[in-house]
Amino acid sequence: MAAEYSSFVAIGDSFTEGVGDPDPNGGRDRGWADLFALRAAEQWPALAYANLAVRGRLFDRIVDEQVVPAIKQSPDLVSFAAGGNDALRPGFNPVQLATRAHEVVRLFKASGAEVILFTCADVTPHIPGISVLRKRFITTNDAYKKVAKRHDAILVDLWADRAFEDPRLWSPDRLHLNTLGHQRVAYDVCRALDVEPDPDWLTPLPDLPRPRRDMNGVQWAGRHFAPWVKRRLTGKSSGDTVNPKRPELTKVK
Repeated sequence: MAAEYSSFVAIGDSFTEGVGDPDPNGGRDRGWADLFALRAAEQWPALAYANLAVRGRLFDRIVDEQVVPAIKQSPDLVSFAAGGNDALRPGFNPVQLATRAHEVVRLFKASGAEVILFTCADVTPHIPGISVLRKRFITTNDAYKKVAKRHDAILVDLWADRAFEDPRLWSPDRLHLNTLGHQRVAYDVCRALDVEPDPDWLTPLPDLPRPRRDMNGVQWAGRHFAPWVKRRLTGKSSGDTVNPKRPELTKVK
């Protein structure tokens, strides 16, 4: 019999906050964690949900700002996704990340929570010039696989899901998932936890033709990459003025 959970806390960066998936009701971005919580509540009626994730956060700041507030709420299910932003920056240290990830998962497990971990989806085919960082993503994914195995955590292997090769699952910035992409993650999480996914998430996209990119490499760099570089040079983050959208556990339905 599949496990049933009564409280779910999601922590991380833009991936977990839901950037790229606008709320159809006009609120904050929605994303896979919201979608999963809504779907899981159909199966687990008592489910309460919190989302502490903030866009732009690096691994250490996620740990420092979100882990203790999550544990204080005594959830029985936690998702932890961090390190993608770090892998894009100079000085990335995968050994340090792996060491601290082990400690984070150990703390959650000691608190009585089940833990969901992720490998990142392969973004390198979609962003010009980023293939040079592919080894970093693979190294980070390998670290999370080892952490999941060591602590018997649930691993959602997005890298192995070939659906993310389709550019139609990615936002115009090519770094964040769009609505279809977040639905696919929610589907993968549901499958990992024996929750019945929303059938609409499996509606196949037409095989051909795939839409062309809405801008070429030069246009994309000017609109999306250059502002990202400017923030790095000025020490700013897209999440500097952003607070968690759902900081406390509240009933989903």
